[in-house]
Amino acid sequence: MSLDLLSTSPAAKPWSRPAAYWGEMTGAVADVSGPVAAVHAGALRYNALDLVVRAGGVPIRVATKSVRVREVLDAVLALPGYRGILAYTLPEALWLADTHDDIVLGYPTADRAAIAALAADERAAARVTLMVDDLAQLDLVDAVAAPGARPELRVAIDADASWRASGVGHIGVLRSPVHEASEVAALARSIAARPGFRLVGLMMYEAQIAGQGDATGAGDAVIRWMQRRSAAELLDRRASIVAGLRDIAPLEFVNGGGTGSLERTASDQSVTEVTAGSGLLAGHLFDGYRAFHPAPAAAFALDVVRKPAPDVATVLGGGWIASGPALASRQPRAVWPEGLRMAPREGAGEVQTPLRGDAARDLRVGDRVWFRHAKSGEPAEHVDRYHVVDGGAVVADLPTYRGEGKVFL
Repeated sequence: MSLDLLSTSPAAKPWSRPAAYWGEMTGAVADVSGPVAAVHAGALRYNALDLVVRAGGVPIRVATKSVRVREVLDAVLALPGYRGILAYTLPEALWLADTHDDIVLGYPTADRAAIAALAADERAAARVTLMVDDLAQLDLVDAVAAPGARPELRVAIDADASWRASGVGHIGVLRSPVHEASEVAALARSIAARPGFRLVGLMMYEAQIAGQGDATGAGDAVIRWMQRRSAAELLDRRASIVAGLRDIAPLEFVNGGGTGSLERTASDQSVTEVTAGSGLLAGHLFDGYRAFHPAPAAAFALDVVRKPAPDVATVLGGGWIASGPALASRQPRAVWPEGLRMAPREGAGEVQTPLRGDAARDLRVGDRVWFRHAKSGEPAEHVDRYHVVDGGAVVADLPTYRGEGKVFL
């Protein structure tokens, strides 16, 4: 069974009626042993099309780390407005290159075996673009496969998109060492002068804008101020970087943005494509944005296995903690039945998770509790498949990377 978002019936935001929505999900997977992960086809379609609208005609490259289900990737890429893949490891990129011809590796690699495999495969070398920000990364490639003994390899530069604010310091992720236009140009000239490599693109990911919610409570005004100032600085700097690079090499793409900044990044005339992935399945971290409101397309259900007290229901599993700082926001969120909360001293447990609240009084052994993960792709590392729900029934079972026997990171 496969997923076709073009034929999925549009629905009038059923997730706006939680009792009906989660009731439909519960009924659809009632006969599936838990833990069970599910994707609502209508919600996924809504999110995918909403991202296209937000991108305003700029092509969207799909970030695979936020999906990790090949058939979901294929279904999204079949929609108008999507083009190409942003992979997260080179072994993953090589695997996907069997069926896709436009894959950009979003991060540098030091995987010698994968580099050797890329260098030995002319078709893969034409389909995969490596990401670099340091000549040492090119040295590593040459040490594995000398330029004269391999096909020319495509590379893109990852330039730092963080904001170096006067009086405040570094704001954003600690990513690339090249920040200024002169630094990027110097790296580009060195790449262009080296045999065996071809510079084809630029990526600049503004995490402090795309990955930071601005409607999360205290400090929102400060966050919005920071994002406005950072976006203005980046607009000028990215334009200078792109202008300098185009004097050195004919760029095929300039990539920017993420789910949280599509409108802003797409409006930058220097950008030829944007990246999105998290907004498709929509982890609960994306509830904290003003500009868009994605549907809860993916969720997982855990079984109640014990009742330690009348107002406590314990489910089996739950410790699917998202990457990032060890904050409460990285824990999964119990969303149905409403009103459940985790025990402060236990949180989400590796094997069991006690849940408190009035709603727990009505739960019995064998009942199910629905959770949303903080992020979008990471739940796929815990299950071997997603059950696709549409019209109150499971219409497809889609293997995750793990279900296909792949563990990339």
